[in-house]
Amino acid sequence: MRAIDLSSATWRKSSYSNSDGGNCIEVSDDFLTAANWRKSSYSNSNGGECIEIADNLPALVPVRDSKNPQGPALVFSATAWGSFVAAVKNSAV
Repeated sequence: MRAIDLSSATWRKSSYSNSDGGNCIEVSDDFLTAANWRKSSYSNSNGGECIEIADNLPALVPVRDSKNPQGPALVFSATAWGSFVAAVKNSAV
């Protein structure tokens, strides 16, 4: 598995973190600015908008709703994404 360098990432704390010891997770989505997004081949002008994926990031595959490109992205490991796609192709999902 390839390690991802997050030393220059901008981290932000969860809104649930507080001064009473409620430190929750910190997240960074800086790496998404480098993503080259492409639409699913099933997207079309007849309302068939599906997903967009970015396949240029090492070891990660971000996925987002093509109707809401400014919205959140779900990030899979490349291995998990490959397993998901294979399962869909085999009608297992």
